Amino acid sequence: MQTWNRRQWLAAAGGLSAAAQLGCQRKDPPVKKGVAIDEYEPKSMLHVPETKVLRSRFPVIDVHTHLTFSPGLGKQGGLIEPAPPEEILAVMDRKNIRMMVDLTGGNGAVLDQAVSRWQKPHPDRFACFTEPMYGQAADPSYARLQGDEIEKAQRAGAKGLKVVKTLGLVLRENITAGRLIKVDDPRFDPMWEACGALKMPVAIHTSDPEAFFLPIDRFNERYEELNAHPDWSFHGQDYPSDRELQEARNRVIARHPKTTFLCLHIADSENLALVSEWMDRYPNMLVEIGARIGELGRQPRASRKFFDRFRDRILFGTDAIPKGDEYPQQVFGDALYEIYYRFLETEDEYFDYAPARKPPQGRWRIYGLGLPEPILKQVYYRNAERLLGLA
Repeated sequence: MQTWNRRQWLAAAGGLSAAAQLGCQRKDPPVKKGVAIDEYEPKSMLHVPETKVLRSRFPVIDVHTHLTFSPGLGKQGGLIEPAPPEEILAVMDRKNIRMMVDLTGGNGAVLDQAVSRWQKPHPDRFACFTEPMYGQAADPSYARLQGDEIEKAQRAGAKGLKVVKTLGLVLRENITAGRLIKVDDPRFDPMWEACGALKMPVAIHTSDPEAFFLPIDRFNERYEELNAHPDWSFHGQDYPSDRELQEARNRVIARHPKTTFLCLHIADSENLALVSEWMDRYPNMLVEIGARIGELGRQPRASRKFFDRFRDRILFGTDAIPKGDEYPQQVFGDALYEIYYRFLETEDEYFDYAPARKPPQGRWRIYGLGLPEPILKQVYYRNAERLLGLA
């Protein structure tokens, strides 16, 4: 029995003569095999509208940025400033950004430098948050230290407290040794209480994407990201699960009802149904969208319902950092904000969630929510005004 290739079948189906079919005898051209996944850059064949949103429809308060950094856990040194205020202000003016909140203002002398450098000269454009002075957890005065430091930071000008996933995933009994200290460790209660008494909101980052807690294998949707940064993985060893971290954070929120908690990255969860349950349960819980439009934008119908339901408790944030290529989904600049505005304001389909050559978090694209003006106003600035006492 004769075996035909694809061209011969097509030729016969098209009624070509035997002579014409002979021209179809050649084999299909070889397909190149073995393209490395980090070299794969598929181009979409969809023909869909592309809306350029150069400026936000309403002024923006970005509540999640990292304009400055402190030296790090257990290290000494002064304020780290990747870019000067003048450079940041120029982009803010172009993109209709009214104010940016620098969450990593540090503490002590570093906080003083951040406030003097950014907040005092531009009080209507920048706000600085402080960070815990972790110290030695075994110190008997550890709990009192936390509360005292919040009061000192507030007097220095800090507008809130930022707690990173250091608490729960990094900090140990002797800073870097011993067992991990849990998010709901009672030694931090004076810190949470001080924030509530002083009306200082707590911006808290507790966990990471769920995939970071799973094996780095062929089933992990963030394989490329984790393969490039294996140190971002919290799978194995003595790390808690992401759900354990979230539940510990929720116990803190429940235990301190007079303190406002801004849970960053949509409360560190891709599960909007679960986040909705938490927000129904804890009225002192808010969320922001920094570095998570890649998750929200691939579930646009659920996200639109979420924004509609919690319009007065969702804040605009980007998790922007001034420079660097390690986090391409967060690098501060015009392109970053244009993507966020497009996501929130348009109903465009299947576009990139980051200003990067290749998707940095996972190989998918996103869809715009097309939020109506009343919700845009809430998300862009009104909710942040209330949180920061600006209204």
